[in-house]
Amino acid sequence: MTSPLVVTLDRRSAPRSIFYGDRLMEVDMPAGTRVVYPRQPLAGLKDPDAAIRYALNHPYGTDPLHAKLRPGMKVVIAIDDISLPLPPMRRPDVRERVLTIVLEMLADHGVDDIEMIIATSVHRRMTADEVRHIVGDKIFNAYWPDRLYNHDAEDPNGMKEVGTTEQGEVVELNRRAVESDLVIYVNLNLVPMDGGHKSVTVGLCGYKSLMSHHNPKVMRECHSYMDPKRSALADSVNRMGKVTNRNLNVFTIETTINNRMFDRPLQFLHKNEDDLTGVEKAALKGLNFTLSKLPQQARQEIFQRVPSPYEMTGVFAGETEAVHEHTIARSFEQYAVPVKGQADIMVCGIPYISPYNVNSFLNPLLVQVLAEGYLFNCYRGKPLVKKGGTLIITHPCTDYFDKEHHAPYIEFVHNLLPETRDAVELHKRYEKKFASNPAYIQMYRTGHAYHPAHPFFMWYWGEAGRQHLGRVIVVGADNEYIPKLLGYETAKNMNVALEMAQDTAPASPEITLFHTPPILMADVS
Repeated sequence: MTSPLVVTLDRRSAPRSIFYGDRLMEVDMPAGTRVVYPRQPLAGLKDPDAAIRYALNHPYGTDPLHAKLRPGMKVVIAIDDISLPLPPMRRPDVRERVLTIVLEMLADHGVDDIEMIIATSVHRRMTADEVRHIVGDKIFNAYWPDRLYNHDAEDPNGMKEVGTTEQGEVVELNRRAVESDLVIYVNLNLVPMDGGHKSVTVGLCGYKSLMSHHNPKVMRECHSYMDPKRSALADSVNRMGKVTNRNLNVFTIETTINNRMFDRPLQFLHKNEDDLTGVEKAALKGLNFTLSKLPQQARQEIFQRVPSPYEMTGVFAGETEAVHEHTIARSFEQYAVPVKGQADIMVCGIPYISPYNVNSFLNPLLVQVLAEGYLFNCYRGKPLVKKGGTLIITHPCTDYFDKEHHAPYIEFVHNLLPETRDAVELHKRYEKKFASNPAYIQMYRTGHAYHPAHPFFMWYWGEAGRQHLGRVIVVGADNEYIPKLLGYETAKNMNVALEMAQDTAPASPEITLFHTPPILMADVS
């Protein structure tokens, strides 16, 4: 029997198991607590390859791909990077499926001047093994590293200005893409904020362009990053995307996947705890015990060693905006859960992974991004929590950073946040100098570090949540320093956190537990 998506707990309800970083925390929530669960996975396409071919030959708003091809033309294929899906999907990745068919079509039409660019923007460079996982052995062996490579936003000869919007937003993109006859973008749309004009205009841009929308002013005007129609970020990107598409010949290919995040050994994590079978209850108990005894790296390995069995649920091709309408609709179909009314107190478990720590540790700044950035913003309509309400999260908030991937984050957190948490002050006083630090730039260009502007963007990403929420309380932090630095309070367990939250809540507060992952969105009315 399928569980309802929104459950109100009574005194007989089982404890809820929620993520506590790379562990699980069992919490007894009060009777009357509302729990919002993800939808069950949509059915995958029966023949993904046939669906891809159909999409390329029946595009929206433009000619079929084959009609755009001619011998001797210069083509760039840009590809979404490792930041999605989360966790990485079982091979073949949908990008490998799309690339295989696109490359066959290009070969059939005599097109051989092809370069493939991983659209990292200012994310870290992907490793060879990570790229191989996405594109597959055949494509990797044929193209890496000369004709398949990471975008470099700091290459002084590799960027070219395309134009400026009516609001003065500068569009600067990868030179090879700008100077090509055709840019084909291969997207994997994990959530509604992905894809559309964001693909080329952000994925292939540099710091000069990102400054236009990755700033406190724009982020404060976003009423859910996951609802593009109410996001100032999406508005800015769309303006810049229109400039891009007036100057570049862009053919967009977008794919959607379901939310089948956990494979068979961990499939029970998707379910309502009251509906677990005896075998699943024993498995959950065993998983909790095992995770409590293992060191951190081994705990994370349990979740990462089994790629997710995501399935393709849709593929759409053609003109960027026409394509994206269909992609967004399919995405909401998978994630949107109707919820009546807002909560006074919202409870979320913070998992071990975000778009910015694949194959590395979820550092404290990224805990903030998940809490006040992504999870707070997983709504359409109204926020799940009322204005001035409380967000309770579960996470150790360990003061640890991956020194290769997140080197710039360490200085940001330990040197800048003690000075001020005010995003506008950080933006004015520190961002540009930090973003041009030659040592960090070198680590971004030749190593696998995020760009030095990235920690600032990560702080701004939590700005909408910070402006809306009254307080954030962390359950289970292993130190007091980091939560205080982030502006959070701490509680030793969930009961204490709920008592603290009720100090500033109505007499009988509405408590809602947002039971994720897998991904879901609250469609709040």
